Amino acid sequence: MTVSIDGQRLWSSLMAMAEIGPSPNGGSHRLALTEEDAAGRRLLIEWCQALGCTLRIDRVGNLFLRRAGKRDDLDPIGIGSHLDTQPKGGRFDGVLGVLAGLEAFRTLEDHGIVTERPLELVVWTNEEGSRFAPAMVASGTYAGEFSVESTLARSDRDGVTLGEALAATGFAGDMAVGEPRLAGFLELHIEQGPILEENHEAVGVVTGVQGMRWFDVTLRGQSSHAGPTPMRYRRDALAAAARLIDRLQGHALADPSGDTKVTCGTLEIDAASRNVVPGEVRLSIDLRHVDEGELDALEARFERELAAAGEAFGVTAHSERIWASSVVSFDSGCIDAVERTAKARGVPYRRMMSGAGHDAVYVARVAPTAMIFIPCRDGISHNEAEYASPEHCALGAQVLCDAMLERANILETSQ
Repeated sequence: MTVSIDGQRLWSSLMAMAEIGPSPNGGSHRLALTEEDAAGRRLLIEWCQALGCTLRIDRVGNLFLRRAGKRDDLDPIGIGSHLDTQPKGGRFDGVLGVLAGLEAFRTLEDHGIVTERPLELVVWTNEEGSRFAPAMVASGTYAGEFSVESTLARSDRDGVTLGEALAATGFAGDMAVGEPRLAGFLELHIEQGPILEENHEAVGVVTGVQGMRWFDVTLRGQSSHAGPTPMRYRRDALAAAARLIDRLQGHALADPSGDTKVTCGTLEIDAASRNVVPGEVRLSIDLRHVDEGELDALEARFERELAAAGEAFGVTAHSERIWASSVVSFDSGCIDAVERTAKARGVPYRRMMSGAGHDAVYVARVAPTAMIFIPCRDGISHNEAEYASPEHCALGAQVLCDAMLERANILETSQ
């Protein structure tokens, strides 16, 4: 039986959620486990319970909203994403995957369809990592990457722990983390890049996620007066940082494949003053690649360039790798299900890797997983200007619904 989601109803849900924690220029501000995030969660729960779904919350605040199947003894198929945003984020990042799942549930209810397996609409806690670092910490805890205790102990800039925030917002659940075990997981998301839009394609069939490594770098030289200190006597930490950034940028730009990505996202000068040679600089370096071996080589290149920059400017250089996520390959059965549904609907699509991390990265460690992308205007996300059209949102939700139905009616899984 072919079922069609209601694109206008989905769009109305997206716009209703956007009214919670609106930011000044048309975006969203719902940092994890703030009152705004809690209000968004409560609205979703209200919508789902109106459909007869049951709610369970695990110890790190992940929400699992279950729609019963004919065989409730079987492991469920999960769909979903996250509702928390960046401080000045958009209206679609994460929330589209959650509300498209809601729309899929509503569509099944409209048609009186009960799947063989139960379904779980999942909201992962603190995906963005804006309030509690690192990103995707709750899905990582679900997958066994982090301990429950360490996750609950993570604190924000004000010293509030994630556990305290869960208690304050009423989302400190008691279900064991790692439950329920999923027979599969599908996550719909905006692309957060320009490829689909540039190629006039409506859907990305996501085959995996590139590897990522984060580093904190400290360069220590000597503060001195900008006037009397000759250039050859200076130990300028900022000049060394600039050399490092420039060399890494040049290396990435010289890669004809475009798969090498280097970002300096933060830069702090200790006791900055316009007429003082910077004596200490701290910066972050983000390295990404689709191939694990190439990512190893990129890290080695970074370490060489860091040492060379320190030597050239007479400063000490130290780096610490604070986080790493290996290249992820998604499940072939889930990928094929997404591709089949896109083909069946006549939707222009391409297979592609994700450049950003998502909760699906961790879920893929413990359940067959795949993702679906739709275009976002100019490839912009993590920004108030983030936008996806109603038509593309509806197409993505339709492919999600179709693939979910296929996977939920298979009694044997690839795991």
